[in-house]
Amino acid sequence: MTARRTILITGASSGLGEQMARDFAALGRDLALCARRTDRLERLREELLAAHPGITVAVRALDVTDHDRVFTVFRAFRDDLGGRLDRVIVNAGLGKGQPVGTGRFDANLHTVRVNLDAALAQCEAAVEIFRAQNAGHLVVVSSMSAMRGLPRNLTAYAASKAGVATLAEGIRAELLRTPIKVTTLFPGFIASEMSSRSEKAPLTVSTEKGVRAMVRAVEAERARAEVPAWPWVPIGFAMRHLPLRLVAKVT
Repeated sequence: MTARRTILITGASSGLGEQMARDFAALGRDLALCARRTDRLERLREELLAAHPGITVAVRALDVTDHDRVFTVFRAFRDDLGGRLDRVIVNAGLGKGQPVGTGRFDANLHTVRVNLDAALAQCEAAVEIFRAQNAGHLVVVSSMSAMRGLPRNLTAYAASKAGVATLAEGIRAELLRTPIKVTTLFPGFIASEMSSRSEKAPLTVSTEKGVRAMVRAVEAERARAEVPAWPWVPIGFAMRHLPLRLVAKVT
C-alpha cells in the first residue's frame, strides 16, 4: 500500500481533528493543520514537534465556509510540504441544529453550509491536487446520523452528513480507475468538543479510543467504515432497516 507521508486535516484545532493529528504525528507523518482558531493550532504544533521532532507541522487559519480560501490554503499547504499532499481529511464540521419549522432556519442552514457546502469545496480543492499528482487519498468524515433521516435537533445535521457521504461515494465512483482513493468514515458516539449530546449518551467512547479506530480505517484505506466497528456496524444495519418510527423513537 502507498505510504501517505503528508496529511492535511481540516478542523484540527479540537476534537477528532486534534486527536487525529496526534495519532498521525506518532506515526511519523508530516502534517498540514487548519482551523479558525490559530492559537490552538499553534499550541498543538508545539506539542507535536516536541513529542516528534523529526516531523514537519504546518498550520494555517481557515474558515471552511470561505470557499475561495479553501483552495488557496490547500495549495499553500501542498507547497509547504514539498509540493505534494498524500492525504486530505475533510473533518471540519458543525453539530448544531433545531427542529424544522420552529423558527431556527438560520441554525439549520448554517449546519448544512458548514457540513455539506464547505465539504464540497474541500473535496474539490483536494481532488484537484490529487488529479494533478495522479495520486492521493481523500477521507471524508460523515456520521452514523447519515444512515437515516432523524428527528428534532438532528434533522438538518443528519441530512448534511448523508449528503457528504453521498458526495464522497460519487467521487469514489468517478475515481475508481485511477490511483486516487476515497474513504468515508461514519463515527458513532465519540467524545469531543462538538458532541456534547453524545458525551452523555450510552455507548460513547473516549476521543482517544474513537480516533484510534478512525485512524486504523484511514490507514487501511477502506472505502467506508463505521467507527468504532463495535457496536456501530450492527447499529448501522439496524438503522438502515428498522421502521422509521422505531429509529425516531430511540434517537
